[in-house]
Amino acid sequence: MYFEKIDDILKIASKSGTTIFVVPKDIEINIKNAIILKPEEKNVITIEQVRQVLQGLLVKQTSDQYIIVRPAELMNEEAANAFLKTLEEPKDKVHFILITDAPSLILPTILSRAKLYLIRKPWSVDAKIVADDDDLALAKRLLVAKPADLIILAEEITKKKDIARKQALEVLSIAIEMLYKTYLINGKEIFLQKLPKFLHAYESISRNGHVKLHLVADLC
Repeated sequence: MYFEKIDDILKIASKSGTTIFVVPKDIEINIKNAIILKPEEKNVITIEQVRQVLQGLLVKQTSDQYIIVRPAELMNEEAANAFLKTLEEPKDKVHFILITDAPSLILPTILSRAKLYLIRKPWSVDAKIVADDDDLALAKRLLVAKPADLIILAEEITKKKDIARKQALEVLSIAIEMLYKTYLINGKEIFLQKLPKFLHAYESISRNGHVKLHLVADLC
């Protein structure tokens, strides 16, 4: 799902218990009277921080309470699991807002229990995907590939060694756009569920990760 501008976050979050917003790191978000949960040491959000916030929510809320977790992907495993338990038993008038620019790094079980929103891309849902025919064909095959097919596909995508990384990122970008659009058109959760793997592969390869390895391992 998409949102148009940062000011929409509060309105969207007020209608749900937990929402995840994919927002670039450099964009400032201000929600009056919100509790902010952010890394305090070693660049992680710890279980102690999460417990402290959750302890304050034990009292029944008489007005809407917003808790912003940013960057949400920096919750360590213990913190994420503690947070997950709260999501499984949502409280009235409590709204968790998870802000990230790397949704694939958030615990999958948290992703499955939250509504995911992205700032709308410049392309529209009905617009034709503009891409090289070969790249488009590879992206379509990548979306439906079984684990055994990924090795062959990775070889095809990286056969031009001098542009292997660029080619892989282009094919993944097309596949991600196809997943977004298909989900928005038919609303089937299966397309949204595939997104984290493709986003993770794209992020890893863009950060100079091994191209073939991530095309196979991340998409299995």
